[in-house]
Amino acid sequence: MKPDYRIWKWACGVLAVVAACQFYFVQELIAAFAFFAIGFAALALVAVSFYILQKASEMAIAHVFGGKHAAVQGFKAEGSARGIS
Repeated sequence: MKPDYRIWKWACGVLAVVAACQFYFVQELIAAFAFFAIGFAALALVAVSFYILQKASEMAIAHVFGGKHAAVQGFKAEGSARGIS
């Protein structure tokens, strides 16, 4: 019966990871990674929140003014709405 070396490789790898996690330096690296991940997630949440708020305000302005106001159409407004004849 031949031993399955793939299982031994995985078992040794898992044991090495568990042993490495016992060192203080590795624990500090994992903690720093967790703090950076939380920080980047918070920044992404703020950016997405501002984007959603901006899109919601655009929809509200379009709903209130019916899409015919210069603020709704932006630079695509008719020439007369921008004072250009």
